[in-house]
Amino acid sequence: MDTNVQSITNRVLDNVRRVIVGKDNEIRLTFLAMLCEGHLLIEDVPGVGKTMLARALSLSIGCTFRRIQFTPDMLPTDVTGVSIYNQKTQEFEFRPGPILAQIVLTDEINRATPKTQSALLEAMEERQVTVDGITYQMPRPFLVLATQNPIEYEGTFPLPEAQIDRFMMRIHLGYPAKQHEIEMLGRQTERHPILDVQQVISSDELVAAQQAVKRVYVDDLVKAYIVDLVNTTRDHPDIYLGASPRGALALYNAARAWAAVDNREWVLPDDVKIMAEPTLAHRLIVNPSARIKNVTARQIIDDTLRHTAVPGARARLR
Repeated sequence: MDTNVQSITNRVLDNVRRVIVGKDNEIRLTFLAMLCEGHLLIEDVPGVGKTMLARALSLSIGCTFRRIQFTPDMLPTDVTGVSIYNQKTQEFEFRPGPILAQIVLTDEINRATPKTQSALLEAMEERQVTVDGITYQMPRPFLVLATQNPIEYEGTFPLPEAQIDRFMMRIHLGYPAKQHEIEMLGRQTERHPILDVQQVISSDELVAAQQAVKRVYVDDLVKAYIVDLVNTTRDHPDIYLGASPRGALALYNAARAWAAVDNREWVLPDDVKIMAEPTLAHRLIVNPSARIKNVTARQIIDDTLRHTAVPGARARLR
């Protein structure tokens, strides 16, 4: 592999760990989403480090970072930007919105109205925004980190399925373990560690790593395995709506990124298994009857992995 994706990833992860303690897997998944040019939904309670994770990542790469605090009174132009008439030049000038940055943290995305939420769709899917009929391309690399509180629903607008499906992965940070929380307190005795985070890779190195991920080989048997997993979610008795073809593509790309970070040029079925839950669980809608029995999307993914044949495996005769 021309570009050492593993080395680039380790440099970024080691840097972010100086700020976020005890969440190695979540940090890794966040950077994997960036390697795949995907977007990430972080669903968790306030105060667990969602904003710090985004800031530390942007500082490590030297990317431009903007934060959008969503509220019910926000307008789509508050996200995309607006054209303002300049009396001196007698022309309209475009004032870019915060979405035109390389890493964008959309905090509490479900507090915005559906009209404002929809302003993100074009940017996330097509890497562009259109204002007053003029299209503006997003910078590269481009990553949307959206957060939402799964506990408080008053005054919120749940994300529609079409919006959730555009997020490549969903993760949960969760509360830190006791020893990690003690370590966190010790690190912030005099100053916040985010103030000491330095750039460790350039945006050009990240773009090169993204291109290297696209060159990772995926055998036809592994592709069939991915499609079988997705099809199984659609036919599962506890599922009202299964994973979409976009979900299959997300799993395909995430497995390639995991293999590249593991310094391999080919994808194994184990890579697919590891990335199945982060890329597919948030796309599943569980039947009301199954929800009453406390069946979760994660349990259904586990069940799907157990009942889908792995390519190359042979049955053992007893």
